[in-house]
Amino acid sequence: MQSFVCQGVLFDLDGVLVDSTECAGRIWKEWALERGLDPELMVRSAHGRPTIETVRMMAPQLDAEHEARIIEEREVTEVDGLKAVPGAKELLAKLPPERWTIVTSGSRRLATARLRAAGLPIPEKMITADDIINGKPDPEPYLKGARLLGFKPENCMVFEDSPPGIRAAKSAGATIVSFPTTYPVDTLSEADFVTDSFRSVKVEMLASGELQLEVQSLQPCACPS
Repeated sequence: MQSFVCQGVLFDLDGVLVDSTECAGRIWKEWALERGLDPELMVRSAHGRPTIETVRMMAPQLDAEHEARIIEEREVTEVDGLKAVPGAKELLAKLPPERWTIVTSGSRRLATARLRAAGLPIPEKMITADDIINGKPDPEPYLKGARLLGFKPENCMVFEDSPPGIRAAKSAGATIVSFPTTYPVDTLSEADFVTDSFRSVKVEMLASGELQLEVQSLQPCACPS
């Protein structure tokens, strides 16, 4: 077990707290086929980025704002297959509500719908696509997430599952735990810890008021204990 002391915890949403692989993949594939695009390529490109940025990058010939609204409407209303990632609900229950939040590439409306469908708590404040100018892998989302909690990024632990998200958190100065839920382990090497699930993570509130997280890592840890 590796140990890390922090003040706040920032969670990505899809692939970290909510298993949306089946649901989101189905929606992106349907949309891609309707537009004559490669559905598998769209699914691989969409994760970890704001929808509008994915459309701009993969289909520049389309009206990105219009298409992003269509995709989001489907994502908000079509929630079949959404579920909490194993251990997520239990870990969140151990964290004081003022010590954690969500940093997601989706909109606030989408994040709320997915958390509700998965039966997870909805934080009073979170950072979504509505709150940023530059999405992951830019550090802006995680810089704002740490600021939202009132802590420095270097005093925060980030849970991520995608290379763009890991790069965003690393650039912000945070320590990263990554799950191979969406990408293979060998693509997550920039994270400080890679572990299989929340069941390999323990959290405890110290007398100092800080949080101690213990992680059973699948790779050597580059940060001090």
